[in-house]
Amino acid sequence: MFDTTSNAKSIENFVVLKIQAVICRNYRPDYSTNMNTQLKETIERIACAIDHTALKPQTTHSDIEILCNEAIKHGFASVCVNPSFVSLAARHLAGSCTATGTVIGFPLGATLPDVKIYEAIQCMAAGATELDLAANIPLLKSGDSRATDEIAAICKIAHSEGVLVKVIIETSLLNESEKIYACEAVARSGADFIKTSTGFSGGGATVEDILLLRKHSPVKVRVKASGGIRDAKFAIALLDAGAERLGTSAGVAIMQSLLSEIDE
Repeated sequence: MFDTTSNAKSIENFVVLKIQAVICRNYRPDYSTNMNTQLKETIERIACAIDHTALKPQTTHSDIEILCNEAIKHGFASVCVNPSFVSLAARHLAGSCTATGTVIGFPLGATLPDVKIYEAIQCMAAGATELDLAANIPLLKSGDSRATDEIAAICKIAHSEGVLVKVIIETSLLNESEKIYACEAVARSGADFIKTSTGFSGGGATVEDILLLRKHSPVKVRVKASGGIRDAKFAIALLDAGAERLGTSAGVAIMQSLLSEIDE
Protein backbone atom coordinates (compact mmCIF):
# COMPACT_ATOMS: atom_id res chain seq x y z
CA MET A 1 0.00 0.00 0.00
CA PHE A 2 0.99 3.61 -0.50
CA ASP A 3 2.08 5.60 2.53
CA THR A 4 -0.34 8.53 2.20
CA THR A 5 1.81 10.80 4.37
CA SER A 6 4.88 10.07 2.28
CA ASN A 7 2.92 10.56 -0.93
CA ALA A 8 1.58 13.90 0.25
CA LYS A 9 5.10 15.02 1.08
CA SER A 10 6.32 13.77 -2.31
CA ILE A 11 3.66 15.83 -4.11
CA GLU A 12 4.53 18.84 -1.95
CA ASN A 13 8.21 18.45 -2.84
CA PHE A 14 7.29 18.17 -6.53
CA VAL A 15 5.47 21.52 -6.35
CA VAL A 16 8.28 23.15 -4.37
CA LEU A 17 10.83 21.94 -6.93
CA LYS A 18 8.86 23.54 -9.74
CA ILE A 19 8.64 26.84 -7.85
CA GLN A 20 12.34 26.77 -6.99
CA ALA A 21 13.20 26.12 -10.63
CA VAL A 22 11.32 29.24 -11.68
CA ILE A 23 12.87 31.37 -8.91
CA CYS A 24 16.41 30.17 -9.54
CA ARG A 25 16.03 30.59 -13.30
CA ASN A 26 15.57 34.30 -12.65
CA TYR A 27 18.96 34.36 -10.92
CA ARG A 28 20.75 32.37 -13.58
CA PRO A 29 24.05 33.93 -14.76
CA ASP A 30 23.65 36.37 -17.67
CA TYR A 31 26.26 34.76 -19.92
CA SER A 32 26.19 37.22 -22.78
CA THR A 33 24.06 40.04 -24.08
CA ASN A 34 25.12 38.98 -27.58
CA MET A 35 23.89 35.42 -27.19
CA ASN A 36 21.02 34.35 -29.43
CA THR A 37 17.83 33.37 -27.65
CA GLN A 38 17.91 29.70 -28.61
CA LEU A 39 21.47 29.20 -27.34
CA LYS A 40 20.71 31.05 -24.13
CA GLU A 41 17.64 28.89 -23.50
CA THR A 42 19.68 25.74 -24.16
CA ILE A 43 22.37 26.79 -21.71
CA GLU A 44 19.83 27.64 -19.03
CA ARG A 45 17.90 24.44 -19.61
CA ILE A 46 20.99 22.28 -19.16
CA ALA A 47 22.48 24.29 -16.29
CA CYS A 48 19.35 24.12 -14.13
CA ALA A 49 19.20 20.33 -14.63
CA ILE A 50 22.80 19.49 -13.69
CA ASP A 51 23.74 17.78 -10.45
CA HIS A 52 27.45 18.67 -10.44
CA THR A 53 29.11 15.51 -9.21
CA ALA A 54 32.36 14.53 -7.48
CA LEU A 55 32.17 10.99 -6.10
CA LYS A 56 35.58 9.51 -6.94
CA PRO A 57 37.44 8.06 -3.94
CA GLN A 58 40.43 10.36 -4.50
CA THR A 59 38.33 13.55 -4.25
CA THR A 60 39.85 16.13 -1.86
CA HIS A 61 38.54 19.07 0.18
CA SER A 62 39.96 21.40 -2.45
CA ASP A 63 38.08 19.53 -5.17
CA ILE A 64 34.81 20.03 -3.28
CA GLU A 65 35.44 23.75 -2.86
CA ILE A 66 36.09 24.07 -6.59
CA LEU A 67 33.01 21.96 -7.36
CA CYS A 68 30.80 24.24 -5.27
CA ASN A 69 32.22 27.42 -6.78
CA GLU A 70 31.64 26.03 -10.29
CA ALA A 71 28.08 25.05 -9.42
CA ILE A 72 27.28 28.53 -8.14
CA LYS A 73 28.97 30.20 -11.12
CA HIS A 74 26.98 28.20 -13.67
CA GLY A 75 23.73 28.00 -11.71
CA PHE A 76 23.65 24.21 -11.45
CA ALA A 77 20.75 22.54 -9.64
CA SER A 78 22.92 20.84 -7.05
CA VAL A 79 26.25 19.34 -6.21
CA CYS A 80 26.46 15.64 -5.37
CA VAL A 81 29.25 14.64 -3.00
CA ASN A 82 30.13 11.75 -0.74
CA PRO A 83 28.69 11.90 2.80
CA SER A 84 31.96 12.93 4.44
CA PHE A 85 31.93 16.14 2.36
CA VAL A 86 28.32 17.20 2.99
CA SER A 87 29.03 19.75 5.72
CA LEU A 88 31.82 21.33 3.66
CA ALA A 89 29.62 21.59 0.57
CA ALA A 90 26.67 22.94 2.55
CA ARG A 91 28.83 25.73 3.98
CA HIS A 92 30.12 26.73 0.56
CA LEU A 93 26.66 26.67 -1.02
CA ALA A 94 24.89 28.57 1.75
CA GLY A 95 22.83 31.43 0.32
CA SER A 96 22.97 30.12 -3.26
CA CYS A 97 20.28 28.43 -5.37
CA THR A 98 22.42 25.28 -5.64
CA ALA A 99 21.33 22.42 -3.40
CA THR A 100 23.61 20.15 -1.38
CA GLY A 101 23.22 16.54 -2.48
CA THR A 102 24.84 13.34 -1.33
CA VAL A 103 24.66 9.58 -1.84
CA ILE A 104 23.30 6.91 0.51
CA GLY A 105 24.29 3.24 0.46
CA PHE A 106 26.56 4.09 -2.45
CA PRO A 107 27.47 2.59 -4.84
CA LEU A 108 26.22 -0.98 -4.39
CA GLY A 109 23.05 -0.37 -2.38
CA ALA A 110 23.63 -3.68 -0.62
CA THR A 111 24.17 -2.45 2.93
CA LEU A 112 21.59 -2.99 5.67
CA PRO A 113 18.46 -0.80 5.73
CA ASP A 114 19.21 0.50 9.23
CA VAL A 115 22.68 1.55 8.07
CA LYS A 116 21.18 3.48 5.14
CA ILE A 117 18.69 5.15 7.46
CA TYR A 118 21.45 6.17 9.87
CA GLU A 119 23.56 7.49 7.01
CA ALA A 120 20.61 9.49 5.66
CA ILE A 121 19.89 11.04 9.06
CA GLN A 122 23.53 12.00 9.59
CA CYS A 123 23.79 13.52 6.12
CA MET A 124 20.65 15.58 6.61
CA ALA A 125 21.98 16.81 9.94
CA ALA A 126 25.17 17.87 8.14
CA GLY A 127 23.19 19.93 5.62
CA ALA A 128 22.15 17.62 2.76
CA THR A 129 18.88 18.61 1.10
CA GLU A 130 18.92 15.92 -1.60
CA LEU A 131 19.69 12.21 -1.13
CA ASP A 132 20.64 9.91 -4.01
CA LEU A 133 19.80 6.52 -2.56
CA ALA A 134 21.29 3.37 -4.06
CA ALA A 135 18.50 0.79 -4.15
CA ASN A 136 19.07 -2.83 -3.18
CA ILE A 137 19.50 -4.28 -6.67
CA PRO A 138 19.15 -8.00 -5.76
CA LEU A 139 15.82 -7.24 -4.09
CA LEU A 140 14.62 -5.26 -7.11
CA LYS A 141 15.67 -8.02 -9.50
CA SER A 142 13.84 -10.55 -7.34
CA GLY A 143 10.64 -8.50 -7.16
CA ASP A 144 11.04 -8.46 -3.39
CA SER A 145 8.82 -5.88 -1.63
CA ARG A 146 11.55 -5.21 0.91
CA ALA A 147 13.22 -3.04 -1.74
CA THR A 148 10.21 -0.71 -1.60
CA ASP A 149 9.97 -0.85 2.17
CA GLU A 150 13.57 0.28 2.56
CA ILE A 151 13.14 3.21 0.19
CA ALA A 152 9.84 4.21 1.79
CA ALA A 153 11.38 4.28 5.27
CA ILE A 154 14.07 6.70 4.10
CA CYS A 155 11.56 8.81 2.15
CA LYS A 156 9.40 9.19 5.25
CA ILE A 157 12.33 10.52 7.28
CA ALA A 158 13.68 12.69 4.47
CA HIS A 159 10.33 14.22 3.53
CA SER A 160 9.66 15.15 7.16
CA GLU A 161 12.67 17.47 6.78
CA GLY A 162 11.80 18.67 3.28
CA VAL A 163 14.65 16.63 1.77
CA LEU A 164 14.37 15.07 -1.70
CA VAL A 165 15.07 11.40 -2.39
CA LYS A 166 16.35 10.10 -5.73
CA VAL A 167 16.45 6.33 -6.06
CA ILE A 168 19.25 4.80 -8.13
CA ILE A 169 18.10 1.59 -9.80
CA GLU A 170 21.25 0.79 -11.86
CA THR A 171 19.52 0.29 -15.21
CA SER A 172 22.52 -1.46 -16.79
CA LEU A 173 21.97 -4.38 -14.39
CA LEU A 174 18.24 -4.76 -15.03
CA ASN A 175 16.26 -6.18 -17.92
CA GLU A 176 13.17 -4.38 -19.22
CA SER A 177 10.65 -6.09 -16.94
CA GLU A 178 12.90 -5.44 -13.94
CA LYS A 179 13.15 -1.76 -14.89
CA ILE A 180 9.38 -1.53 -15.05
CA TYR A 181 9.09 -3.21 -11.66
CA ALA A 182 11.66 -0.74 -10.31
CA CYS A 183 9.53 2.16 -11.58
CA GLU A 184 6.53 0.73 -9.74
CA ALA A 185 8.55 0.13 -6.57
CA VAL A 186 9.96 3.66 -6.55
CA ALA A 187 6.48 5.12 -7.13
CA ARG A 188 5.05 3.10 -4.24
CA SER A 189 7.85 4.27 -1.96
CA GLY A 190 6.96 7.95 -2.37
CA ALA A 191 10.39 8.92 -3.73
CA ASP A 192 10.84 12.13 -5.70
CA PHE A 193 13.10 10.82 -8.49
CA ILE A 194 14.08 7.59 -10.16
CA LYS A 195 17.71 7.66 -11.29
CA THR A 196 19.41 5.49 -13.89
CA SER A 197 22.90 4.80 -12.62
CA THR A 198 25.68 5.22 -10.08
CA GLY A 199 28.30 5.38 -12.83
CA PHE A 200 30.22 2.67 -10.95
CA SER A 201 28.68 -0.45 -12.51
CA GLY A 202 29.89 -0.28 -16.09
CA GLY A 203 26.82 1.37 -17.58
CA GLY A 204 25.22 4.79 -17.74
CA ALA A 205 22.20 6.68 -18.95
CA THR A 206 20.65 5.98 -22.33
CA VAL A 207 17.85 7.77 -24.15
CA GLU A 208 15.96 4.46 -24.37
CA ASP A 209 16.07 3.97 -20.60
CA ILE A 210 14.92 7.54 -19.92
CA LEU A 211 11.95 7.03 -22.25
CA LEU A 212 11.09 3.78 -20.49
CA LEU A 213 11.41 5.20 -16.97
CA ARG A 214 9.32 8.22 -17.90
CA LYS A 215 6.64 6.04 -19.49
CA HIS A 216 6.30 3.76 -16.47
CA SER A 217 6.59 6.36 -13.69
CA PRO A 218 3.81 8.66 -12.46
CA VAL A 219 4.18 12.38 -13.14
CA LYS A 220 5.14 13.10 -9.53
CA VAL A 221 8.21 10.86 -9.87
CA ARG A 222 10.80 12.74 -11.86
CA VAL A 223 13.63 11.10 -13.82
CA LYS A 224 17.34 11.66 -13.32
CA ALA A 225 19.84 10.54 -15.94
CA SER A 226 23.32 9.76 -14.69
CA GLY A 227 26.43 8.10 -16.05
CA GLY A 228 28.31 8.87 -19.25
CA ILE A 229 26.89 12.37 -19.81
CA ARG A 230 29.84 14.27 -21.23
CA ASP A 231 28.53 16.55 -24.00
CA ALA A 232 25.69 18.96 -24.63
CA LYS A 233 24.15 16.98 -27.49
CA PHE A 234 23.63 13.91 -25.29
CA ALA A 235 22.44 16.07 -22.38
CA ILE A 236 19.77 17.67 -24.58
CA ALA A 237 18.69 14.26 -25.93
CA LEU A 238 18.21 12.99 -22.36
CA LEU A 239 16.21 16.07 -21.38
CA ASP A 240 14.07 15.73 -24.49
CA ALA A 241 13.40 12.09 -23.55
CA GLY A 242 12.04 13.11 -20.15
CA ALA A 243 14.96 13.54 -17.76
CA GLU A 244 14.72 16.53 -15.43
CA ARG A 245 18.08 16.14 -13.72
CA LEU A 246 21.47 15.19 -15.17
CA GLY A 247 24.12 13.70 -12.90
CA THR A 248 27.53 14.44 -14.37
CA SER A 249 31.08 15.39 -13.46
CA ALA A 250 31.44 17.05 -16.88
CA GLY A 251 29.05 19.93 -16.25
CA VAL A 252 31.67 22.64 -16.65
CA ALA A 253 32.99 21.12 -19.88
CA ILE A 254 29.45 20.94 -21.23
CA MET A 255 28.82 24.58 -20.38
CA GLN A 256 32.15 25.68 -21.87
CA SER A 257 31.39 23.87 -25.12
CA LEU A 258 28.08 25.74 -25.37
CA LEU A 259 29.60 29.09 -24.44
CA SER A 260 32.30 28.63 -27.07
CA GLU A 261 29.54 28.81 -29.70
CA ILE A 262 29.12 32.49 -28.89
CA ASP A 263 32.46 33.29 -30.53
CA GLU A 264 31.91 31.11 -33.57
